[in-house]
Amino acid sequence: MDIFRFVVNMFQENTMIVAGADGRCVVVDPGFGSPEETQAVLGCIKEKGLRPEAALITHGHFDHIGGASELQRLFGIPVYMSESDRPVIEFFKRAAKFGWFIPDTGFTATDVADGQIIEAAGFRFRVITTPGHSPGGVCYYEESEGALFTGDTLFAGAIGRTDLKDGDYDSLIRSIMEKLMSLPGDVNIYPGHGAPSTIGTEMATNPFLEPFNEREEIPELNTPE
Repeated sequence: MDIFRFVVNMFQENTMIVAGADGRCVVVDPGFGSPEETQAVLGCIKEKGLRPEAALITHGHFDHIGGASELQRLFGIPVYMSESDRPVIEFFKRAAKFGWFIPDTGFTATDVADGQIIEAAGFRFRVITTPGHSPGGVCYYEESEGALFTGDTLFAGAIGRTDLKDGDYDSLIRSIMEKLMSLPGDVNIYPGHGAPSTIGTEMATNPFLEPFNEREEIPELNTPE
């Protein structure tokens, strides 16, 4: 697994191209939108001879979906996202009347369910529903690669905010502690903002999870080359 990360838009969101050895790839949280960002992401795909097979969206906030329509238009790929976040997208579209910049949201989303396996680019991504930051927030777990794409549920040293529309702090904590912290400590996490980490590191050092810290060993991050 090779991961090519692009930090995009005003919110410094991580758009990630996740590529397999045969050149097939998926794009996680395509938040790019400006001409320069679009050129960088599409240029990487072309330069490395990659073939996108899917886009995986962790939640419907507009900083994570800006390039989804363009990817679907160019490559005819499915865009996976929980339908529970469709009202979130509609809310932000209405906010455009008040001067908010809202990206193209015309893509057709394929709904996901907890435990569902998405087979794409030679990988098997398990959907883990993690409501809290948004009602339809999900993470994507590739067990054989030890990789977890957490969106805005869990960050290195932080957790997602819950003061946006339909956010819920208690749900977020339950999602993290019951579904993510039960994964092996050496699983690498790739969040929607900021640097990668591991499950073990976050259990041991994340101040928001400190009351739940029971693990003693902190595995090193095994970052793909």
